[in-house]
Amino acid sequence: MDEGEGFVKKRGDGEGASISKNKAKKDAKKAEKAERAAQRQQTRSAASSAGASESDETDPLSPNYGNIPLEDIQSKCITGRTWTDVRELSAEMKDKSVLIRGRVQTIRPMSKKIVFLVVRQKMSTVQCVLVVSKDIISTQMVRFAASLSKESIVDVEGVISVPDPNDPIKSATQQVEIHVRKLYCVNRNMYNLPINIEDASRSETEFKEAEKSGKQLVRVGQDTSLNNRVIDLRTPANQGIFGVKSEFVNEFRRRLRLKKFVEIFTPKVIAGSSEGGAEVFKLDYKGQPACLAQSPQLHKQMTVCGGFSHVFEVGPVFRAENSYTHRHLCEFVGLDVEMEIMEHYYEVCDLVAELFVAIFNHVNENCSEELEAINRQYPFEPLKYLLPDGNVLRLTYDQGIEMLKEAGVKIEPMGDLNTEAEKKLGKLVSDKYNTDFYILTRYPLNTRPFYTMPCHDNPDYSNSFDVFLRGEEIISGAQRIHDLEILTERAEKCGIDVKTISTYIDSFRHPAPLHGGFGAGLERVVMLFCGLNNIRKCSLFPRDPQRLTP
Repeated sequence: MDEGEGFVKKRGDGEGASISKNKAKKDAKKAEKAERAAQRQQTRSAASSAGASESDETDPLSPNYGNIPLEDIQSKCITGRTWTDVRELSAEMKDKSVLIRGRVQTIRPMSKKIVFLVVRQKMSTVQCVLVVSKDIISTQMVRFAASLSKESIVDVEGVISVPDPNDPIKSATQQVEIHVRKLYCVNRNMYNLPINIEDASRSETEFKEAEKSGKQLVRVGQDTSLNNRVIDLRTPANQGIFGVKSEFVNEFRRRLRLKKFVEIFTPKVIAGSSEGGAEVFKLDYKGQPACLAQSPQLHKQMTVCGGFSHVFEVGPVFRAENSYTHRHLCEFVGLDVEMEIMEHYYEVCDLVAELFVAIFNHVNENCSEELEAINRQYPFEPLKYLLPDGNVLRLTYDQGIEMLKEAGVKIEPMGDLNTEAEKKLGKLVSDKYNTDFYILTRYPLNTRPFYTMPCHDNPDYSNSFDVFLRGEEIISGAQRIHDLEILTERAEKCGIDVKTISTYIDSFRHPAPLHGGFGAGLERVVMLFCGLNNIRKCSLFPRDPQRLTP
């Protein structure tokens, strides 16, 4: 009997039993882990032997297929081969030999001599066919193709064939077939997929049609999709969403640079809150209280005071609000602009209208494939954003309130618009003016941040504006207070400790130019442009009050 065993026996029965149970649990976990490892090894061995047995010397065509050895893809050599993008495969390439790389989306063995593969690359798919034929495709090669697992990465070499136009290919985006001559597995999927791409790509229309016919389809919920985001991102709709998002940012930057705006990069860890009244993420900064920036607002104004007359930033924004809605995130990408103005804050409104109309036009003209992919899964109406005269609609806050009152909507006097009121006003504006995009100006001062300039003719109102898309706010902007005394007074009135923003306040002492600007949330803009129902679809790895992973 060793010392540990004797010690357990001397303790009370309950405690000894507890230690035994804990040990048993640990042993069970170890055994389970070892079993999973053995299963994975077995799967690898089976796959390897499948490739080997079907590529052995008994098959003279074995060099034309199989699993590529790891050492051959460890940057061993440069072969000079050329891969063709799947999206470029077209009828004009008939009878040409091509080499593609993609993921196996579906595998359909028709017999021992025929198998169909659908290979996917980004949003595009192509049907590949292997048919046993002398000196080209062996039965072993067909068997190897059929043994591939979904989402495995493969190299396919073959000849382009064009099917009868009266019998289009329904299982792939490209209306050509590849008659396979060589097939190599670059990286085989060894694990069960948590979600299937086909299931995660279904539209509501498909579910309704299946329900009518009594067919049962698997529905992948939003949480399940986000929990398995790496797989979920492979769906054509998600590829399209983030392609559109990328183009929004690229065109935003390009247009502003053409106007001689300078891109800046402001700190995201600051000493005080950048917005009055909103919740912040607090943290300890080497013993000093700090927080994550709710916007680059204060620093972009300080940059304008520093002599950069026109600046913009694309960067992360953090909001600790407990907003469990379809349009709020705790972290999002901010599109921010600040600029000197000569006379009137309408100069900022003019820039917003010109800039976003140009971006909308650019996306519509250059992202047709992405928008089509989104539309297949999440059907939406094209955005209406211009009046018949080619301008963007502008209304005052009071005009918007009057429209709501006439429609029987009760609104708090001089209050901000809630979500329901925004959507209702968007519907009224769409019906009356046939546009989904408009600017609402001259908001009550009490609804705006402390740095907003009051109106010259009525201090209860402000030189501010919001911009709406499909009935939801996407942009807030205003003329900023450039006078030191008024700025300090407004900050104190809004309950902000001026000491926490002293460096910001001090930047107005020497003095500050007339200026204004705006901020937009990229994810919300993309969500509404594409008619999506939840902002989380437009965030790569969303952060909301309940989600911190993946």
